[in-house]
Amino acid sequence: MSKKSKSEQRVRLLVVEDEESFIDALSVGLDHEGFDITIARDGQEAVVLFDKGNFDTVLLDLMLPKMSGLDVCRAIRVKSDVPIIIVSAKGEEVDMVLMLELGADDYVTKPYRLRELVARIHAVLRRREIHDQSSGEQEQIQCGRIRMDIDARRCFVGDAEIKLRKKEFALLRLLLENPGRVLTREVLIDRVWGSDYVGDTKTLDVHIKRLRTLIEDDPKNPTGITTVRGVGYRFEITPDD
Repeated sequence: MSKKSKSEQRVRLLVVEDEESFIDALSVGLDHEGFDITIARDGQEAVVLFDKGNFDTVLLDLMLPKMSGLDVCRAIRVKSDVPIIIVSAKGEEVDMVLMLELGADDYVTKPYRLRELVARIHAVLRRREIHDQSSGEQEQIQCGRIRMDIDARRCFVGDAEIKLRKKEFALLRLLLENPGRVLTREVLIDRVWGSDYVGDTKTLDVHIKRLRTLIEDDPKNPTGITTVRGVGYRFEITPDD
């Protein structure tokens, strides 16, 4: 009975990868970390297997035979909001921004360490769990030691209340509603300032800098709101959160 229960708790992961060297290493490493792995070696197979399975997360390579990672991400997003982590050896900003705007939750660049990959997987799963628990109209958002009272427009770090301007409140709320997920600069500006905003994008950086002075222990070395170079920002979830 206990053995069956342990198996049921294993995270079901669809790995879409065509490089055998990566497949072998991932299969061994991720199995040891407690994941149930299903391998798809091309884009078309990935879509077929996804439709047949019930996966908790998709680890999706960008460069694939038969069907690109871009098209696979788009096909999955039409039917499911399962967390998708992009894996790419290219690391090109245009590719990363496009994949995130299509609905990918995060990305890692080859070569990567298994520990980093596992941490990213757990982060998107925690983000999804928090999102599910707080879905619908929510009066409060709690993420780590930060709490936001939406109706009253009040924000607290621990027991101390911090005063936020309108845009700062909206920006922090958006980050906290998507913990562990990279939000592109374009998405943040569109959601907070509006799609018709034509001002300097440095405005976003100024707001992020001020938020860090209010919520970070060390604003010059932020651990909450982190920068993803060339892409955007992410609110980090720590094990203590």
